[in-house]
Amino acid sequence: MEKNNISENKMGTMPVVPLIFNMSLPIMFGMLVMALYNIVDSIFVAKLSEQALTAVSLAFPVQNLMISFGIGTAIGINAILSFALGQKNQEDVDKCAMNGIFLVFCNFLLFLILGLTCVKPYLRSQTSDASIYTYGVEYLMIVTCGSFFLFAEVTMERLLQATGRTVLSMVSQCVGAAVNLIFDPLLIFGLGPFPALGIQGAAIATVFGQICAMILSFVLNVTKNHEIHFKLKNLRPDSLIIGRIYKIAVPSIAMNSITSVIAYFVNLILGHFTMTAVAVYGVFIKMNSFIFMPVFGLNSGIVPIIAYNYGAQKHKRLTNTIRASIACSFLIMFTGFLIFEIFPAQLFRLFSASDEMLSIGIPAFRRIAPSFLGAAFAITLSSVFQAFGNAVYSMIVSFSRQLVVFLPAAYLLSLTGNVNNVWWCFIIAEFMSVGMSLFFMRRVYVQKIKPLPVE
Repeated sequence: MEKNNISENKMGTMPVVPLIFNMSLPIMFGMLVMALYNIVDSIFVAKLSEQALTAVSLAFPVQNLMISFGIGTAIGINAILSFALGQKNQEDVDKCAMNGIFLVFCNFLLFLILGLTCVKPYLRSQTSDASIYTYGVEYLMIVTCGSFFLFAEVTMERLLQATGRTVLSMVSQCVGAAVNLIFDPLLIFGLGPFPALGIQGAAIATVFGQICAMILSFVLNVTKNHEIHFKLKNLRPDSLIIGRIYKIAVPSIAMNSITSVIAYFVNLILGHFTMTAVAVYGVFIKMNSFIFMPVFGLNSGIVPIIAYNYGAQKHKRLTNTIRASIACSFLIMFTGFLIFEIFPAQLFRLFSASDEMLSIGIPAFRRIAPSFLGAAFAITLSSVFQAFGNAVYSMIVSFSRQLVVFLPAAYLLSLTGNVNNVWWCFIIAEFMSVGMSLFFMRRVYVQKIKPLPVE
């Protein structure tokens, strides 16, 4: 085992608060840009029609499922690779990176098959509107068959993040977002020499942005990421490495995939009132991501910090990192709470909202917004669990929140016959999520943090 080829990384030496910002700000900025271009994507699509916007909302669970597999696998790669860096184990670092690339192909094959066989029955189960169905098929067939570039982009960017090169990861994300933003209006509306492809243009622009980001992040890894040696011999599947990756990744994938399942059933519940309510839920998801993505970016930055310092047995740096990240997450979520409470009408008008959409959407945003405050704690602690290799705790909290509380609450509240009552399920579910997260955090502290030597 090689243990002498890796010098001390900044994750073990830089002061904690500056380190968190150094690691997280580029990721936060990159994810904020990604959230922004998702919002702009929907703004352009909404100009086609409300049916097109609704189709994109129905497509969300499938897109989120792809993202869940990509990011979940990458989180496992990130945590194992960062732990190996902390131990100065070059062999495991290299094997983890190359096996992660192998898993890109596996994920793509899975979603290529699903895209070709399941898209049409999936959409038929949610709507009888022919225009919404047609829009949805056109959009989803392109993004699922082009999913290789999404998985490759996410993995390459996470390899940069795992070794502390978050600025380079941010550059890659921003390039992909910029390409998408530029080509969205060109391909949707047929500006200049480009054909007017409608909703297909939105999907093609998304995939093209992912291709550009993937190419750039691959080049940056090969030329700048010297702590990883990209050797073809390590591309051969290693069952031990893959098993360690998925010990962390599977709970994360399951935890995030359940969001797709919940979104599917929420769409069904809301569709019984009106398809406009489904469009409102789609707008909420887009705008919600603008607040949540920076928090996810922040917590993506702390995962390698915690994993590295746990491997290096540094007690004080672990606890300081957790405290500081919770404080930062709460500040971001409080800002989002104020925006959703004060400016809901202005947010909906960005999507060419009809009077019916405004009448449903404004009270929805104001009822949901307080749940953001609890989410700040739950999201941060979920990342802490993943960094310590206890991602199963995150999975238990997420499953309990969404399957045991959120979905049943949404259904029961829908029985009142008032769509506005459905939105209270967010606050009910978040209250439970915070309580369970604190319970598991105490266990992690007692079992893993407290026994470490105090510097």
